[in-house]
Amino acid sequence: MTGSTAVTFTADDYRARMERAARAAAESGLAGLLVAPGPDLVWLTGYTPPAVTERLTLLVLTAGQDPVLVVPALEAPDAHRAAGAAALTLRDWTDGKDPYAATAALLDSSGRFGISDNAWALHLLALQQALPGSSYASLTEALPMLRAVKDAAELDLMAAAGAAADATFEEIRNVPFAGRRESEVAADLDRLLRGHGHEQVDFTIVASGPNGANPHHEAGERVIARGDMIVLDFGGLRDGYGSDTSRTVHVGEPTDEERRVHDIVREAQEAGFRAVRPGAACQDVDRAARRVIADAGYGEYFIHRTGHGIGVTTHEPPYMIEGEERPLVPGMCFSVEPGIYLPGRFGVRIEDIVTVTEDGGRRLNTTTRELVIVE
Repeated sequence: MTGSTAVTFTADDYRARMERAARAAAESGLAGLLVAPGPDLVWLTGYTPPAVTERLTLLVLTAGQDPVLVVPALEAPDAHRAAGAAALTLRDWTDGKDPYAATAALLDSSGRFGISDNAWALHLLALQQALPGSSYASLTEALPMLRAVKDAAELDLMAAAGAAADATFEEIRNVPFAGRRESEVAADLDRLLRGHGHEQVDFTIVASGPNGANPHHEAGERVIARGDMIVLDFGGLRDGYGSDTSRTVHVGEPTDEERRVHDIVREAQEAGFRAVRPGAACQDVDRAARRVIADAGYGEYFIHRTGHGIGVTTHEPPYMIEGEERPLVPGMCFSVEPGIYLPGRFGVRIEDIVTVTEDGGRRLNTTTRELVIVE
């Protein structure tokens, strides 16, 4: 079992992120960014409020001005202890005071602001009332690539999370499958991920037999039997950064058709990976993987995008999907996970997290992509 990765971010790291975010907002024509509790706030400041409540907590970022974190007075001591606190001005407010008036004083009354996707409607509506001339856009709409490009320290954390997921797979392939419920194997995956350093487990998909044809099957009470193909998809956060990997295993010897479908998906996953290079469009990865499956006659059974970004959340921009022409940039991290799903029969998915390098791509998952036989 493995512990924490020795990577810590300093106030200077958070200052640079906030400056970059404010600059990107200005370049996009925004008057600033308003960041509520959630992954964006953690990434920008290192601060996680002790509890998400109806009390307003909001980071205000405006180009050319010092960042300001508006916090409830009773939570100010925790905010002062955050790793990025030294790069901020903290402005607290007490119960009985109007936090929206205090926040409005920091903002251009007629500006358009990017705001966290997960900001409460309660807070957004109150700000609009305080600043009737203002307008807002979600951060995913306004700055979808804000967190997409990882620096060297972040890539180290992503690699460690991937290695922990790989270690989990190497152990799970040796546990008994036949005669056990999907939920029992899912519990094993949760335990192993945590044992390998994950503080948060986001999903443990164990989709056996016909359940494998549902890409997001929730592990249930179906008893796994010999002859089952099983899609395993699992991941979460380790030291604040995400893992996500899928492998398909088989209980006992597979049929020729099962091997053939698995080989097609493996070839598609390899084609998607080989399409990764700086300057290529996100959709090029999807097209490369999808072409292999379509040419093999299974195109209608590949029913989801080829990949999604990953970082401080396990699903975030960019997305590897037709129509996404955004270019790949070194430091981006995303999944490459084609699949074939045959209703009522079985499914196959193979997934690695990949990061863009200066001349191609690098897999952050390295376990075998061959069909693994389990008992």
